[in-house]
Amino acid sequence: MGHRPFRAFALALMLVAPVGRASAAPADSFGIWRNPGGSVHIRAERCGQAMCGTVVWASDKAKADARRGGTDPLIGTQLFRDFRPQQPNVWRGRVFVPDIGKTFSGTVRLIDADHLEGKGCLIGGIGCRSQVWTRLP
Repeated sequence: MGHRPFRAFALALMLVAPVGRASAAPADSFGIWRNPGGSVHIRAERCGQAMCGTVVWASDKAKADARRGGTDPLIGTQLFRDFRPQQPNVWRGRVFVPDIGKTFSGTVRLIDADHLEGKGCLIGGIGCRSQVWTRLP
């Protein structure tokens, strides 16, 4: 199997990455993404043969919420963990919710070059929540 699934994922993200943005991020980064409320920014990056999303910035409120949930510090925490390709533009992995300190099954679906939908569910697809994240320049 080798690096083929990761390469497919990386290629898909590179194809939608706007020109000029990739040079501002580390070589293994697929960009910085902002949650809908603008309270958390993550860097999508290679982690082994998968993709992860690590917090690189958070508002004071997001940091306080995470601290109450048992996550301190929030900066540097992986929210998207071990995401692997499932079908074109869709990856499956685990989503960590720092304000409650729990990890759920999740998917990331690339909507377009600047938007992705992150969706997390309890076991059996119950209690699903989704958010649209926006790529930052």
